[in-house]
Amino acid sequence: MDKKARYFMGIDVGTYESKGVLIDTDCHIVCQASQKHGLENPNPGWYEHDAEAVWWGDVCKISRQLLEQSGLDPAEIECVGLSALGCDCVPVDEHCRPLCKAILYGIDSRAQEEIEQIKAYYGSRFDQVFSHPLVSSSISPKILWIKNHLPDVYAKTYKFLTASSFLTAKMTGRYCIDKYLSGSFAPLYNEAGVNEAECGLFCRPDQLAEITLAPDVVGTVTPEAAALTGLQPGTKVLTGTGDSGAESVSCGVFTPGTIMIQLGSTCFFIYNADRFPSDNRVWPGPYLIPGTYCVAAGTNNGGTLTKWYRDQMFPVLLAKEEAGGENAYAAMAQIAASVPAGSDGLFTLPYFAGERTPINDPLARGMIFGLQSHHTRAHLYRSALEGIGYSIAQHFDLLAKNHLPVNKIMAVGGGAKNPIWLQIIADMLDREILVPQVTIGACYGDAILCALSCGCYDSFESLGEKIQIAQTIRPIPENHAVYQKGKPVFHALYEATKELMHRPL
Repeated sequence: MDKKARYFMGIDVGTYESKGVLIDTDCHIVCQASQKHGLENPNPGWYEHDAEAVWWGDVCKISRQLLEQSGLDPAEIECVGLSALGCDCVPVDEHCRPLCKAILYGIDSRAQEEIEQIKAYYGSRFDQVFSHPLVSSSISPKILWIKNHLPDVYAKTYKFLTASSFLTAKMTGRYCIDKYLSGSFAPLYNEAGVNEAECGLFCRPDQLAEITLAPDVVGTVTPEAAALTGLQPGTKVLTGTGDSGAESVSCGVFTPGTIMIQLGSTCFFIYNADRFPSDNRVWPGPYLIPGTYCVAAGTNNGGTLTKWYRDQMFPVLLAKEEAGGENAYAAMAQIAASVPAGSDGLFTLPYFAGERTPINDPLARGMIFGLQSHHTRAHLYRSALEGIGYSIAQHFDLLAKNHLPVNKIMAVGGGAKNPIWLQIIADMLDREILVPQVTIGACYGDAILCALSCGCYDSFESLGEKIQIAQTIRPIPENHAVYQKGKPVFHALYEATKELMHRPL
């Protein structure tokens, strides 16, 4: 194939929006497209997507948009990479048709009774079998929830899939999961593949996808998928991965000591490690780069909290944006910038949807502490950004306690467009924050992974040379001093109130 005729497509499905990109062999963006969608919240603590309509529907629409915008012949698309929000669960039948709504990642906390059931089942063996505590993002409790509450669905299930596995199966007919994501299914997978000895409580071994590596070409576009996506039958397709894994590729988390802070609907962290770390407050495991390890961690609150503030506190700004005015988030950032570091003594515990790492408490609740009559909406919003910043700082403290040095910090995701939020994080950590030139996110990671897998680059290191830095945010020492005084208060607020949070009301 002529070099000029080689292009690669990446598509990522997120919580509220899906994005796609086409790149050439030099990793230059040819065109990009996006598709917004909703999030269902039918009961408290339940968060769902329609996997067929939202996940697969968005992939089909975006693929066609990219082909139309670029004017490329589908035959010129050599490979497709797909990613999607991770740590979710959708049961499908033998035709890969969803049997119920997909249960989403850590924001969905419906399976708390199942977590307790699993703990009781394993008893003294629990720590031996599980590398970290079960939390709302763990997938095995979600499978058990389906077994306990949807027995008809459970009986009909051919495979229990996560989102990227579902999309790759729809595209190729092959059921696989990348090794990096398989850790969220603990204890159902091990280094060798499906952990048949531990499946008994949850499902049959044959109901799980096979493990492959994220850069592997696992199949080609079927005629049925081609008809819906506009792609040519026979186009190569990668295993796919979670959105955070793909985003870490997009910003070059290729060497030990590099960490990604993904400021999306939630905050997610991926730290590249040269050894297998051990700390059950986070999620250690294999990284998607073969032969490497990672510390993964994630909050339940990030962009979802800023969206809540936009919708509830700043509806006028949203209305102006919808009428063609300034972006509401940009206007909110300017408002927050008018408030000094520390928000004049105001603190926010950002646990509006419970919390994953590092406190691992699905019953944690949000709190606004220190309100006085002089505080304004601007104080409230800045305090929310600082609350997420304090949570981010907790993760860096945890890495330091485990003797895991941080050499480079990359910030990505929609929140990386918020300059005041980035400055808050830099000031909290007293570290430089780097923002890559290409910020479209995970779909770009999917696409450049395709270029690597198809031989355009001979290593992740050479691929990393294509990742350019657009912005460096340097910490302000006076602000760091303020936050150092605030950190113990933030920590103490949760410890002092968590028992009250856990009381039924």
